[in-house]
Amino acid sequence: MKQHTYIMNAVEIIPFSSDLKEPIKTLNKEWLQKYFRVEEKDEIVLSNPKEEIIDKGGLIFYAKYNDEILGTVSLLKIDAVTFELSKMAVSDKAQGLGIGNKLLAHCMTVAKENKIQKLFLYSNRKLLPAIHLYEKFGFVEVPLENVSYERADIKMEKIMP
Repeated sequence: MKQHTYIMNAVEIIPFSSDLKEPIKTLNKEWLQKYFRVEEKDEIVLSNPKEEIIDKGGLIFYAKYNDEILGTVSLLKIDAVTFELSKMAVSDKAQGLGIGNKLLAHCMTVAKENKIQKLFLYSNRKLLPAIHLYEKFGFVEVPLENVSYERADIKMEKIMP
C-alpha cells in the first residue's frame, strides 16, 4: 500500500508571543555554537526578543511542526521601509522539511503587505544552503558595510517589487 506524507502542510508559521520567548534563543544558539560563536549582540537580542525586536517595530515568526517550534526568523525594523532579515534558524532535526523556505516565503508576504521596500541580511559564505535559499528568493550580494557581527562576510539585499 502506498503511503503519502504531506509534511509541508503540517508546518505552520506563527507570530511571536510572550510565551514563545525561548525558542528564538535556543534555535539560534544551536547553529551559532555549531559554526561560529554567540556574540555579545546575539546574547542581548536573543535574551530580550520582545524589547530588542518587537518593541522596536520588528517581527518574529516561528515554524511549528507537530506542536514543536523548529524554526524562527525575524524582521528587524531599520526605518519605515527598510528591514533586516535576521535571526533565521532551523533546528538540525528539522533540516529537509522546507522550513527555511516557508519562513522566507512568509517574510516576503509580510514585507509586501507592510509596504517594506528593502530587505537586507548579513550571512557567512560557508553557510551555503542559506546563501542559496536567499538567492532563490531574489537576494543579491551588495558591498559589505555597517557589519555588526564578526561572522558576517557577505551582505545581501532584496528590493521589493
